Amino acid sequence: MVMGVLVRGRSLGILLVAIGLGACAGTPKGVLAPVAATVPGASKVDMLVATTRKTAANPGEMYSGDRGPALSYADITVSIPPDAIRQPGTVQWPKELPGNPATDFVTLKAETLERPEAAARLRRSAARTGKRNVLVFVHGFNNRFEDAVYRFAQIVHDTRADVVPVLFTWPSRGSVLAYGYDRESTNYSRNALEGVLRRLAQNPEVGEITVLAHSMGNWLVLESLRQMAIRDGKVAPKIRDVVLAAPDVDVDLAREAFRDMGPGRPRLSLFVSQDDNALAVSRLVWGSSGARLGAIDPSTEPYRSELARENIAVLNLTAMKGEDALNHGKFAGSPQLVALLGNRLAQGQTITDSRVGLSDRIVQMTAGAAATVGTAAGLAVSAPVAVVDAQSRETYGEHLRNLGQGIGDTAEGAVDLATAPARALGGR
Repeated sequence: MVMGVLVRGRSLGILLVAIGLGACAGTPKGVLAPVAATVPGASKVDMLVATTRKTAANPGEMYSGDRGPALSYADITVSIPPDAIRQPGTVQWPKELPGNPATDFVTLKAETLERPEAAARLRRSAARTGKRNVLVFVHGFNNRFEDAVYRFAQIVHDTRADVVPVLFTWPSRGSVLAYGYDRESTNYSRNALEGVLRRLAQNPEVGEITVLAHSMGNWLVLESLRQMAIRDGKVAPKIRDVVLAAPDVDVDLAREAFRDMGPGRPRLSLFVSQDDNALAVSRLVWGSSGARLGAIDPSTEPYRSELARENIAVLNLTAMKGEDALNHGKFAGSPQLVALLGNRLAQGQTITDSRVGLSDRIVQMTAGAAATVGTAAGLAVSAPVAVVDAQSRETYGEHLRNLGQGIGDTAEGAVDLATAPARALGGR
């Protein structure tokens, strides 16, 4: 019973943190409705979008969290406020519509395309800019369409990588309660992503491709590349680099994917953090005895030997402060890291601890602390609630307040959360 009380105490603390994040939500709906003009000093990011989402009823949202009947394309331009008024690694959401391009991320163009138009758009962009390297970004759990668009625009701008940006966005509800739906949506989308990557590789205007995946998006990327290797006998040679940021993937499944890609697979870079509480809770959700790939300690066995044998470069971010309370979005929120990403990807270099110049900040910690916090959060809030992305905060407040009331009722009934996990998870 004492353990149950301790778990409840930790759980309510994490719940309050999450509710605090939700209280910050205030992004208006429809931020993708284009504004008339930008301002001097602002930057523009043009991106090609491929999505398996369903078209939204509101034109300013473009696509919803539902699954679409077929792959769709869009051409989007985002205006980013002048560098003098923003911190690299951040997205400045408008507080009201229309947004102010002097202070906010705003949309200048948002047009749907047919597949032939998308291919032509890619060729024109490569020819106009002289850029032949493509960066494909695949987002994680709990992302609305606009979350993915603005976050990718931020990454492209802040890394200053000389690339043609391509966003692949899959159907995510944009809700902390939809972990299962989102996970199945990655499986729904793997054929589509495989096709997009294959067509990019076949495009004569494309020189090489880098894939950057975050969180649950890593599962989608690994599955798509694995399918490609099985179907074609190899991963397309133009896919040179794959960056796995905080991958919400079981270690054993990742091993299988790496093996099935074959010896000619792309260079792999792995961003891990042992204080990633979102991945700790994901581990609890799946009942896994092993760690999620993004939360391993690469200095311990068997990971140290396996990573060296597989020639996987690792960047351990444990000591770096994250912009979100769950430490799940460090790769995009740190000015040093986004600069590192841009420099290394532009030069085609591997990303490792030894080459970052941040050795005084990158140290090892045990995974035990994260697992303990994750267990407490999972018992109190329910697994999907705790597995969240830093930039997706619009739906936190209402869901978590409702859950908080439910947890309070449970506590009043003297239910020991340590011995009644099913009730603590809301009867799921």
